[in-house]
Amino acid sequence: MSERHRNPLAWLAAIVVPLLLVAVVALQQRIDSSRGALEKQGDELLVQSGPLLKKLSLGYDALLGDIYWTRAVQYYGAKLPTSDRDFHLLAPLLDVATTLDPNLIPAYHFGAFFLSEKQGGAGRPDLAVTLVKKGVAANPNNTQLSADLGFIYYMKLKDYDKAAAAYVATSKIPGASQLFKVLAARIASRGGVLDTSRMIWSEVYETTQDEQIKKRALEALKGLKAQSDEMQLDQLAQDYRARFGHYPESTRDLVDAAMIKGVPLDPDGFPYAFGPDGKSQLDPKSTVTIDPGAPAPR
Repeated sequence: MSERHRNPLAWLAAIVVPLLLVAVVALQQRIDSSRGALEKQGDELLVQSGPLLKKLSLGYDALLGDIYWTRAVQYYGAKLPTSDRDFHLLAPLLDVATTLDPNLIPAYHFGAFFLSEKQGGAGRPDLAVTLVKKGVAANPNNTQLSADLGFIYYMKLKDYDKAAAAYVATSKIPGASQLFKVLAARIASRGGVLDTSRMIWSEVYETTQDEQIKKRALEALKGLKAQSDEMQLDQLAQDYRARFGHYPESTRDLVDAAMIKGVPLDPDGFPYAFGPDGKSQLDPKSTVTIDPGAPAPR
């Protein structure tokens, strides 16, 4: 029996793989020789179906993934010095590269940067999120990718809820620093998501073995409690002014008006004060600190 009939798959691979590699090289040469015309052809530039290429690669999918990642970098780099910042092929190139090789971490990490940057990239953080989520799903124990997701949500999309959730998820990866949980709590606080921030800081305080982090968590919880108290007192001051024509001079005025049952104290045990504008504030002797970057709670 001939070698062809004894092992048809091996025979087929011996014929197809070299042809596939030749086709890839030809494709690269074609791209390089006629970049301008090809970029206008959009989907005709490349076979933009990662799953199909993966089936046709006959085990060389990682190699093809590297090639497509290289093309993505070249495509991005070629655009930067020009006035043409249309990066419409960047996301498809990255998608193909990471479909061929789901463990191609640089493609997710740097690709997200290329996609999300407004001045030096595509200005599409939404596509960066899609790419990084794909990377996290394929590499659930990769701290870098999980943290990248939190970064994009926080810095690019200003979605503090999702940013905090991403950093909490990062902190749960085996071997990850618990500082990711601290970062999540700070982001939630600055986004005005006080309940989320309190929950995270409480978990940090209860679970950390690091005394410095535990101390920071306690300080943060005190600050969040004071921030919440001040929000309520500010509203009461507005109600008091509507009734009496002026702001309360102290929280004792609120007690006398039967608006609260007792003088509220901050976590250090000091009574809150009111400024002439009706805004509540901490006693100067209090050690409680409210994050200065925190906006009004939602």
